[in-house]
Amino acid sequence: MSNDHTHTHSDHAPILHDEVPCYYEILEISIRELLVEKGLIGPEEIREQIEVLDSRSPALGAKLVARAWVDPEFRKRLLDNGVDAALEMGITSYDDTDFTVLENTDKVHHMIVCTLCSCYPRPILGLPPDWYKSKEYRSRAVREPRAVLAEFGTILPDEIKIVVNDSTANQRYMVLPLRPKGTEHFTEEQLEALVTRDVMIGVKVLHN
Repeated sequence: MSNDHTHTHSDHAPILHDEVPCYYEILEISIRELLVEKGLIGPEEIREQIEVLDSRSPALGAKLVARAWVDPEFRKRLLDNGVDAALEMGITSYDDTDFTVLENTDKVHHMIVCTLCSCYPRPILGLPPDWYKSKEYRSRAVREPRAVLAEFGTILPDEIKIVVNDSTANQRYMVLPLRPKGTEHFTEEQLEALVTRDVMIGVKVLHN
């Protein structure tokens, strides 16, 4: 979806994290406690899974982006099947969700949100930031994406279409940003260092 009207920062409440857990977070906690109570899983299994989660970070997503920038064939495979392309680089998915990479262009800018809760490509980017889970971001990103982007310091020309992509329990997204001009001679490692979490969510852009 796109939205072409502009706003100033003062027109809107800031994107803040609200402390009240959403329905799905409460459901997850309840199910986890019930499984432990019934003896179906133990604290050690939960600890191991938490360690797996903690081992994931935006650095993994940055590797995918940098490789896509330098290798057109990999870029095509990444856009065709994110899970398989990530596996090529040793980045495994520990759940059964689909992982789709959306490419920004000169005419289209992608932005990621989860309107229901906080669905997020955790195997690739790690835990989501608090603001991503907030009610403000989840509701306003869909309603007024240009205003929300402006609050992150991202001002896009009116001719660029903003597409808001709503993650679900089965479908997760990541943005492949435009490669900045002047980086033609950068190494893959140097390119990785340019890529941030917010760029891969789509609330920031890399400046040329």
